[in-house]
Amino acid sequence: MATIKILTAADIRDLVGMPTAIDAVHAAYASIAHGTTTVPLRIDLAQAAHQSHTFFMPALVNNQSLGMKIVSVYPHNRDQHQLPTIHAIVMLIDAVTGRPLAMMDGTYLTVLRTGASAGVATRILARPDSSHLVIIGAGAQAWAQVAAVCAVRPITHVTIVNRSRARAEQLMYTLQTNHPHCTVTIADDRATALAQADVVCLATSASTPVFADHEIRAGTHINGIGSYTHTMVEADPHTVARAYVAVDQFAAAWSEAGELIAARDQGLLDPAHVVQIGDIANGTVPGRQNTAQITFFKSVGNAAQDVAVASIAYTAATQHQRGQDVEL
Repeated sequence: MATIKILTAADIRDLVGMPTAIDAVHAAYASIAHGTTTVPLRIDLAQAAHQSHTFFMPALVNNQSLGMKIVSVYPHNRDQHQLPTIHAIVMLIDAVTGRPLAMMDGTYLTVLRTGASAGVATRILARPDSSHLVIIGAGAQAWAQVAAVCAVRPITHVTIVNRSRARAEQLMYTLQTNHPHCTVTIADDRATALAQADVVCLATSASTPVFADHEIRAGTHINGIGSYTHTMVEADPHTVARAYVAVDQFAAAWSEAGELIAARDQGLLDPAHVVQIGDIANGTVPGRQNTAQITFFKSVGNAAQDVAVASIAYTAATQHQRGQDVEL
């Protein structure tokens, strides 16, 4: 009788740390650029009544790890139902036989791998001496963005920019607990915070830019991970236009990355100047070219990230006898 392994969020949290997730996502991005990973465009099933999106995201990573994530984003869940905004599951399948191997919580895994993607980009593109991080947005993704950046750069100061003071205070407490070496503050003024930033993480669901172009100083690295449809624009298109832009995958970015599409359609950005982060990882295109350059990494989410991290979780769970094996 075939069995499938069930892994909870707690299992994944115990089995896969942020540095390991960063390395896994780094390898996945490199394999996308190298052509050994297949990632079809995700299917977006939208419900106007809920302003929601459910994404079906398959991937075959490095011709070895096969799986799919199903993730739902319901922006009004917290206010209307006292539920998280994001729910997800990830399924792994044996790439040789097609046998289902595992099903695991994808909500925590999504946050982990999204943070890891910012960690990869920050490790590749941010100035090595970057010490001040500004996080715009205090939702579910925020803590992992900070954890990932702190894992790859000597961050000593984290500034939170958020519309809700209460949510910002909750995040501040979490960060102070998990990163005692950092000074964590809540910004009274966004422009003042950005004037000191070395790294900026955008983790909002905004449809209009959450900063003005003139507020970004020379040498800043920006991770844009919040927007995931062509109508959502977190970053000022003029900033995108003057930055060195890297994306997780060309096809997905030009289909779903609102900032890039807006900058292109306004005649500000030449698509030929945009690169894939995996090509930088593989050394086929350059990374940061000087300390004054602004760099911008745009990720709309990629199933290769999920499958890569899920495969590590599954292997570790098998080795350490974690999870529940269920007969199908």
